[in-house]
Amino acid sequence: MEMISTQSSSKKKVAASVAALFTVLLLFTFRPVLGNEHERSSINGEGENILLMSRGTTEIHRKLLGGKESGRIELDRIRGGDNCSNSDIIVSQSPTSSMPHGIPTFSVEILNNCFTGCNISGIHLKCGWFSSVNLINPKIFKRLKFDDCLVNDGKPLLNGSLINFKYSTTRLFPLSVSSVICG
Repeated sequence: MEMISTQSSSKKKVAASVAALFTVLLLFTFRPVLGNEHERSSINGEGENILLMSRGTTEIHRKLLGGKESGRIELDRIRGGDNCSNSDIIVSQSPTSSMPHGIPTFSVEILNNCFTGCNISGIHLKCGWFSSVNLINPKIFKRLKFDDCLVNDGKPLLNGSLINFKYSTTRLFPLSVSSVICG
């Protein structure tokens, strides 16, 4: 009898060790920020907390929950108000195949993701000294001045609509929404 309980105890210890190792592996596998990525939290001009995660040359912006003002706006929107916010416009970029002379090319997608069905106009992006070797249709995207680019010629971007374009330059330009007009 003693030998059976010793074997059973050993099996339980092995099973517990395997379960602990598996849990640790899962935590590291599904962790959103790993390796050479850096993250920092800041408060934007509207008092919202923003999580900035850098992955090499790209920067991802995520709105963090919290803040007195952001909670009130989100509650109004859930109740059916047609308010919208900068976070309803999603800007994503990715590298694509380079131009023939080796100049990097980037694809940009700008999406109206307003869940209350709102159309958003007057979309301005922070874009630094944005420039491109290839011509971009100015009715789709144009730089007005330093750090101010206009999307869709200021016209409404319908709910669920997507605008995309490609630009070529030596580096990726961080693009983020600076202002929108709800309507």
